[in-house]
Amino acid sequence: MKKLLFLGLLTLVLSACKANQSKQLDNKTEAGMKGTWNISSVTYTGSDYIKVKSFEIADSQCFVGSTWNFVSNNNKGDVTISKAGCTSFTSPITWYINLEGNYVMKVLNADEKAKKVHSGYVLKLANLTDNSFQLVDKINVGGTVTDVVYQFIKQ
Repeated sequence: MKKLLFLGLLTLVLSACKANQSKQLDNKTEAGMKGTWNISSVTYTGSDYIKVKSFEIADSQCFVGSTWNFVSNNNKGDVTISKAGCTSFTSPITWYINLEGNYVMKVLNADEKAKKVHSGYVLKLANLTDNSFQLVDKINVGGTVTDVVYQFIKQ
């Protein structure tokens, strides 16, 4: 009986440790993203024929020229869209990079706590340098998975 109880507790502890691994942060990568960035381009296959609504906010092309501030020590920031012909938008965000290289973000309303927001976005972080990086989202277009690439440049 003691062995069975011990094995049950060991399984519980190991599964709890494994669950926490997916929430571990890549602090070094996050520090590399600290600062103010602009999206210089949004590209995807079929962009001449289809429109993509990014982050349920606006057409993906409205994000070209948008400003993103990333504060790495508290994983907060904000996004501002001010492109001509697009609806202006500003919002606080929470974000982090996990050990799998995923950028995880929640878009918040003013004075809203992240724990109250139950949905967010997971994109792949790619090609991070001192002056640029990419966030890659996957969308389904007619049964085919297509990458939407957001190219960021340091301001």
